[in-house]
Amino acid sequence: MLSELRAVRYVTPLREGGSLPGLVEARGPAGTGDGGSGRGLYVAKFTGAAQGRKALVAEVVAGGLARRLLVRDGLRVPELVTVEVDPVIALGEPDERVQALVRASGGTNLGMAFLPRALGFDPLAFPVDPLRAGRVLWFDALIGNVDRSWRNPNLLVRQGELWLIDHGASLIFHHHWPRAAASVDKPYDASDHALLRFAPDLAAADAALAGLVTEELLREVLADVPEVWLADEPGFASAAEVREAYVAQLAARAGGSRNWLPEVGA
Repeated sequence: MLSELRAVRYVTPLREGGSLPGLVEARGPAGTGDGGSGRGLYVAKFTGAAQGRKALVAEVVAGGLARRLLVRDGLRVPELVTVEVDPVIALGEPDERVQALVRASGGTNLGMAFLPRALGFDPLAFPVDPLRAGRVLWFDALIGNVDRSWRNPNLLVRQGELWLIDHGASLIFHHHWPRAAASVDKPYDASDHALLRFAPDLAAADAALAGLVTEELLREVLADVPEVWLADEPGFASAAEVREAYVAQLAARAGGSRNWLPEVGA
């Protein structure tokens, strides 16, 4: 399960994203937070944002898969936590949009560990070898991530390591469950992908990763999603049913045809 922290201070809005995430200071039981001190800085993504709680579900599912599939290849994903938010923490923020957002987001929100001294990915300054590029492209194709373009890579570089961030625009199928099954084999459009220029080795990635995406692993990932974000989903009797729907969808995509894999270099 994700660590459960509580926001104690709203530091500043981060205006790069359309969902208006914010940097918050959060703390939890001893041994959590920054360096075991119980406090740390997190990029908070709020349930009250226009994208709603499904963007947070996508962050948790994609982040959990990335940690389990890509870390062995030297690719990193920031720690994810839940952050309990009391709307009063934003009373001192002068931006009325921020105040309205936080007021609408009381309760359980998502926190992503802040990475100090991380730089935005620049393909001219940080080349990526074909093996790692292939792993990232394969992963994005699996989850249908539409937000890793050369215009907005959602990649950071820190201490020589490549970090994957911001996966809220993935898992598009969960916005319309009745048609989800029909999209299992939907081809992934990689024409604008940030790593396409590095000749990603998709064949090697598929051979190495597809077999790892088992129902057991997917259930482990889905267990990290807070129940409150899955409650009252139309067409489902319980949060457990929703979790199983995600498992079935992703397992079918990973284990089915390869029609969804993009053609690279064709």
